[in-house]
Amino acid sequence: MLAALYRVVWNTHVVEFSDLSALDRLSCMDAVVLAEQTLRATLQPDKINLASLGNVVPHLHWHVIARWGWDAYWPQSAWSAAQRPADEARLVGIRAQLPAVDTAMQQAYAARFGGA
Repeated sequence: MLAALYRVVWNTHVVEFSDLSALDRLSCMDAVVLAEQTLRATLQPDKINLASLGNVVPHLHWHVIARWGWDAYWPQSAWSAAQRPADEARLVGIRAQLPAVDTAMQQAYAARFGGA
């Protein structure tokens, strides 16, 4: 199980990133970067993984995933088989911080885009 995964979802229905105008692509990536920066500032992960999949849900969205060397899937992708048992104590510690991360995300998006 992953400790911190956020999704940036484009409100207007588009299937692919290339369906966006050049300006909208910049805005979308700005939103993805803001999520990454907020996770890095609040949780200090070892790495951030970014993914745009949409195989099951064909709607443009990005996964922004905080990763640590101790997580069960490291160094593989978040969708791979677990490499080791989950470190429940560390997961509990990260989960306890998520309300503050949510608040920081909302504030960052409101400051940048005028709303969450």
